[in-house]
Amino acid sequence: MTHAYLSSSPPLALAHRGGWFTDERGVRRTELENTAVAFQHAVDLGYTYLETDVHATSDGVLMAFHDHTLDRATDMSGAIGALPYHRVAQARVAGSEPVPVLEDLLNTWPEARFNIDLKSDAAVEPLLDVLRRTEAWDRVCVGSFDQRRLDRARRLFDRPVATSCGPRDVVRLRVTSLCRPLWPLAGRVPACAQIPLRHGSFPVLSRDLIRTAHRRGLQVHVWTVNEPAVMERLIDAGVDGIVTDNTLALREILVRRGLWPGSVPGADSTLQNG
Repeated sequence: MTHAYLSSSPPLALAHRGGWFTDERGVRRTELENTAVAFQHAVDLGYTYLETDVHATSDGVLMAFHDHTLDRATDMSGAIGALPYHRVAQARVAGSEPVPVLEDLLNTWPEARFNIDLKSDAAVEPLLDVLRRTEAWDRVCVGSFDQRRLDRARRLFDRPVATSCGPRDVVRLRVTSLCRPLWPLAGRVPACAQIPLRHGSFPVLSRDLIRTAHRRGLQVHVWTVNEPAVMERLIDAGVDGIVTDNTLALREILVRRGLWPGSVPGADSTLQNG
């Protein structure tokens, strides 16, 4: 049975950290990741799936931010987990935009669905608290590069929540795609496999993996894809979702193919109404 998070018709378009923001001068801004202005830009384009990452401050406030520290992306420094919220709230991404609180994002765009990457162990229980307060159980898909962290979150959720495959889940899926027998179901089964094209020199995605995932009832989402030609090949291969920074390019391709909500094949994306 498909989780409500995945009820939209594939292929899903997921705006990675909100995606690249194009300002009023038509200039591409790549440095405004995980900011309200980037998410709003994606929503204005018609995106209903937004990807983000979360860390908890030292006093348990869940922030939408990728790195463990503020150093690279903001005008401040220090580990988010070692700072109280009032200090993190002073930081500005690219010198201009505040670091969003996840709960604010969920409340600002109540129709949007959020793909959430748990970046730290300390973020697990605050995420549970946010989902309880916002009742956003059906609007999120939770993943992590740490299998233990993801399994812990799965055990703690009060209600069914869509989750993506963790690293061990992906390995099992890849091996299964080569050896044919399906792995046995155990615990809370993931709703989708969110994977890169390759890990180092090792190819992760294959048509066999896609077929195996579909036999298992899992969607396959590929990250992070910014080249239009690769997007086209993935759609042809039957992937169920593409995570991208290049939100304009993916939208144009899906509109042209009649795969964007409300579009018809061959349409000009500039004429489509989001």
